[in-house]
Amino acid sequence: MDPTHRQFAALAFFWPALAFECASEFASAMTRHLADLPSDKNGQTAAEPPWTNANKVALELGAVRLRDFSTGSDSTPTLICAPFALHGATIVDFAPQHSLVSALQSAGIERVFVTDWRPATPETRFWSIDDYLSMLNLLVDELGGAVQLVGLCQGGWLALIYAARFPAKVRKLALAGAPIDIEAGKSKLSEMARDTPMQFFNDLVQAGRGRVLGHQLLQCWTEEIDDAAIHHLLQSPHALDSAPFRDLEKRFRDWYAWTLDLPGTYYLQAVEQLFKQNRLARGNFVALGRRIQLSKLECPVFLLAARDDVIVAPAQVFATERLVDQNRVTKATAPCGHLGLFMGKEVLSTVWPEIGRWLQHPN
Repeated sequence: MDPTHRQFAALAFFWPALAFECASEFASAMTRHLADLPSDKNGQTAAEPPWTNANKVALELGAVRLRDFSTGSDSTPTLICAPFALHGATIVDFAPQHSLVSALQSAGIERVFVTDWRPATPETRFWSIDDYLSMLNLLVDELGGAVQLVGLCQGGWLALIYAARFPAKVRKLALAGAPIDIEAGKSKLSEMARDTPMQFFNDLVQAGRGRVLGHQLLQCWTEEIDDAAIHHLLQSPHALDSAPFRDLEKRFRDWYAWTLDLPGTYYLQAVEQLFKQNRLARGNFVALGRRIQLSKLECPVFLLAARDDVIVAPAQVFATERLVDQNRVTKATAPCGHLGLFMGKEVLSTVWPEIGRWLQHPN
């Protein structure tokens, strides 16, 4: 594997499974570590990363804060559905020149909102995918009942399910680096889903007393993060030994150190139903009491994949075109790895403004 991607593969949903060459090695190593790690939140010492652009909390719920980055009052709000994985939503507003929020604003989108998912608590450990879809529905209603939805990585499948479940509420849908059809291509993520026994993931949740605890997993990831890998990922124009890059590197390391806890029920549903059984692509995933039929999706769709992505294969993203069964699909491939889609300077300055213009163009 390319060492650059190897360093950051830990940021996938099965994090840090992809640090290992095979599922059995992963399971054995994690079992050893989890037996010795604390099971409470006190292990989390890193500070929550700051936001780059000015924003306000438009609505606060137990599971999510609706962040409002609006600079004007154009008609349709754009809601970024950030990944609810093991790192925070500031991935979409990481730093100056490394902000997806800024990229969309530069394309003329005035009303930008972000789902700032909150860490699971002991009280929310049983929350399911349906609960998070319900939260997303409340946010959309708060924004007037219709949005342009941008789903990133794990937020991508959630956004797609939502758009298919509530088609009248999504005007346009953009998915970036989203694992939609796991069987359409091979990646380290899909291989781990296939090869790791479900019992291991159950044990992982049990070790966290009903949650997947991010700080526990962070302690299991011992490989040093290479400065050159950070430089490559962020597509920084600054020299490795320059003061601007050192500031950016520190910001990244601080971002990386702060983790989210996930509800065990939500996590196990995603692993089993979406990654192991591929139910969304096969047409037998049920959300909020209804079977999700992607062919019923009504809105135009933009699909963005990373050319060098070893976490979500481009084919797993682009298979969505076949599943939605419509002609109004636009596709693009960015010259980067997985996290470069959301944090890379060049991708944010070239590809995402194009998506921003697509979002604003009449159907």
